[in-house]
Amino acid sequence: MKDRSKSSQISVKSKIRRIKRITISEEIAKQIMDLISSGDLSAGQRLPSERELCENFGASRSSLREALRCLSIVGVLNAQVGEGTSVAVDGKKFLRRIVEWRMITERNDIENLLEVRIALEGVSAAKTALHATEVDIDILRKLLVKMKASVKDKKAFASLDLKFHVMLADISGNSLLADLIFLIRSQLRKAVYRVLLVPHALPLAYKEHVAVFEAIERRDPVAAGKAMQAHLEGHLQRYTKAAAYNRKTYHTSNGSLSGQKEPRIAVS
Repeated sequence: MKDRSKSSQISVKSKIRRIKRITISEEIAKQIMDLISSGDLSAGQRLPSERELCENFGASRSSLREALRCLSIVGVLNAQVGEGTSVAVDGKKFLRRIVEWRMITERNDIENLLEVRIALEGVSAAKTALHATEVDIDILRKLLVKMKASVKDKKAFASLDLKFHVMLADISGNSLLADLIFLIRSQLRKAVYRVLLVPHALPLAYKEHVAVFEAIERRDPVAAGKAMQAHLEGHLQRYTKAAAYNRKTYHTSNGSLSGQKEPRIAVS
């Protein structure tokens, strides 16, 4: 085991190039990312020591530490005292940072995200129809019962709405799809709540969820995918209406309705 680890470190060292650019820490970070993407550094693998990395990069320890710190912050690397630095095993943190930053910097990304969901969750629903067990079906059925009982409670309904979508992604058997939907759920909390401000939105959303569920229960992936796409297309239309409504009623300083903050919507 030690021989394999040593040989992999030698392989990594041989592919490290000396830094020539002015932004040394950025170049170090880029090279490390390239080594990960090429497979020369794999998930869980420890990087060579700081001394060895400094020698191979031809860089100072401060530049190296800055690069490693930046990659650790975004979730690419794990740095532990006494154990060195290794490539992160779970990429969820890195994906989450990308999605969060994109949502912060792009004003129209809620609409874009809803459009992407139409395609992604259509696949999710179709795969769920193929992979759902009887236990899964029963859990979804009980969730819909709760949704029906919450059609007059926007906060509770919104939480159940998002939980329904996350559950389908989990059941679908596609772990990457499940990760993506899980990662964007926090960005959708406010969007979902605003959609529910549209008159009759809750009963409409409930009926659309029932249509998706019934197709899954019949084990009909085509119908399940179409039902989910129809639901999300309706959701997008309602969001557009809600956005226009919110521009008139929400205070731009704090994004509140009638001076009250939107409630936090829990989905887990």
